[in-house]
Amino acid sequence: MLQFPPLPTWDSLHPLIIHFPIALLLLSPLFVLISAIPPPPKGKPYLVAALLILLLGTGSLFIAGSTGHAAAELAERGGAADVVLEAHEDLASETQIVFAGLSAILLGMYVVPLVLRRQENRLFSTLLPLAFLCLYAVGSVFLVNTAHAGGRLVHEFGIHSIMSSTIDQPTALPDESTAAQTSEDH
Repeated sequence: MLQFPPLPTWDSLHPLIIHFPIALLLLSPLFVLISAIPPPPKGKPYLVAALLILLLGTGSLFIAGSTGHAAAELAERGGAADVVLEAHEDLASETQIVFAGLSAILLGMYVVPLVLRRQENRLFSTLLPLAFLCLYAVGSVFLVNTAHAGGRLVHEFGIHSIMSSTIDQPTALPDESTAAQTSEDH
């Protein structure tokens, strides 16, 4: 029978959620770059898209951090895995701060020309976005290092989220020989 899987607990959501901020935060600079290429105001929709993607990525980064903290409380600790887990947690906190700052900067780059009612020029449409990308490269290094430490926890040390014991195990379907024997008995 086709049915939805059971809802996971908060502490087991981390592996499901973590890929969203990674993908979104690595996609946003592409839209910033595209926004810097055409002459002003034609690049503005791409800057808006970059801002929305960055805000969604940063928000999901905080959700992933929360689920990661919950999962870390249940993880078996000890040895080298403990050192990598602590590094992963520290990098995750730093990454949240960096991307919150990057989000504020890009939001400012979008809002300041509107508030000042200045006609967009190459300073706001090309030079600032390109300078922003240099800062964003630093954030991307934090993001990739955090993801790498998390990947090490899973693939090198075998740490994974613990699924709730309340999840029902699927019942096995009878194989053909069992079904044939049952029909012969009747």
